[in-house]
Amino acid sequence: MRQIVLDTETTGLEPREGHRIIEIGCVELLDRKLTGKHYHQYIHPDRIVEAEAIDIHGITNEFLADKPRFTEIAGEFVDFIKGAELVIHNAAFDVGFINSELAKLGAAWGRVEDFCTVLDTLALARKMHPGSRATLDALAKRYDVDNSARTFHGALLDAEILADVYLAMTGGQRALLLDVGEIPSSDEEGQRSARLPTNRPPLRVVRPSQDELDAHEAYLDQIDKASNGGCLWRK
Repeated sequence: MRQIVLDTETTGLEPREGHRIIEIGCVELLDRKLTGKHYHQYIHPDRIVEAEAIDIHGITNEFLADKPRFTEIAGEFVDFIKGAELVIHNAAFDVGFINSELAKLGAAWGRVEDFCTVLDTLALARKMHPGSRATLDALAKRYDVDNSARTFHGALLDAEILADVYLAMTGGQRALLLDVGEIPSSDEEGQRSARLPTNRPPLRVVRPSQDELDAHEAYLDQIDKASNGGCLWRK
């Protein structure tokens, strides 16, 4: 199973208001293991980056002045993510911006949903931990993922942190132990178990010897006698 953990940085919050992508960061997971492959690109947006956005990600208009336009990098970016499951925190935001950029290139480019499936870790976190904060920083703290290098938001750094958080969130027993007393729904169990490694060696089956079986039966005889025939294991 190939997954791409993805994050973007933008000039503002709303593509319908003309805001654009200025950074894309992706890391690759194959069968739940980081492969070391990544995609990272800064992009000239052909518009001004809002001051409020710069305060968040630190990417200035001067820095982007010599960077390529989205049309120049679209092919290699789509090739990198095509056919994968995208793992994104607040997927509606990033997918909305990517689809807006693709639409500017023409209908032939399609939409992200045409060539990728999408998993939203924000929705998953809210389902797993209802009532708790579900920001990437909060989840990193919850799952003991080091995000000390995160002075500003940055697409590649955030994608790397999200990859670690996602693997911890969906890691089976470890994720369950983090919420002692919280009973997961059957849907949550299905999501977790479906993402457990499929290449694990088979579990060893240990069968009792005949002496052990005889000793067990003798013990049940004692229970049955002491309870006047009430041994439940004999029912």
